Amino acid sequence: MTTRTATTTEHANGQVPLPPAASRVVVSPKLRRRPLLVVLAAALAAVGAVLGMLMWTSATSTVEVVIVRADVPRGELIDAADLGVARVVTDPAMRTVPGNDLGSLVGRRAAVDLTAGTLLAPAAITDVLLPAAGQVMVGVPITPGLMPSEPLRAGDRVRLVHRTEAAAGRPAGKPAAVAAVVVRVVPGNTQVVVDVLVPAGVATELAATVLSGKVALVLDARVR
Repeated sequence: MTTRTATTTEHANGQVPLPPAASRVVVSPKLRRRPLLVVLAAALAAVGAVLGMLMWTSATSTVEVVIVRADVPRGELIDAADLGVARVVTDPAMRTVPGNDLGSLVGRRAAVDLTAGTLLAPAAITDVLLPAAGQVMVGVPITPGLMPSEPLRAGDRVRLVHRTEAAAGRPAGKPAAVAAVVVRVVPGNTQVVVDVLVPAGVATELAATVLSGKVALVLDARVR
């Protein structure tokens, strides 16, 4: 009688048993998470590279320019303490003054009102003296009720209106007006002193009118 040699061990129920534990491959949860960690690490590295490039580009494109540290009214002389130097990102559309030119600006005049915390533009500096030839600067004290409530600015074009002197036995004539340009405004307790530029030919008449204290100011045009 021939005896069959079994190559596999069968259970009594006819099912084939699982391989031994040593031959089974078990995938660990940690191993399954590794691809996700690798992708995340790669993404973080890419973001870091981009940020580094942006920081490097920003650092290499900044230049030193002149900034305004203190308010300077139009026409005033500029002191060393009024300006400073700051490093900013360059912009081709923005006109600035190089930081190396700071020393040459001291002693010059502000062509416009300079505001603290802003960048200085080349056109904001001038060497023009006030008053210019043919002009006279006159200080005009004006009662607040005889001028606009809108704050005046340097460069505003105004008219100084006053009554003409009455002739003997005759009433005062029609009001006269003198065109002027505002240089600065100095507030006071009861009056506001407005320094204005007027033609030299009318300065004497205007000064005499100022003595009467009957001058009103009309704002005609604003430069900006």
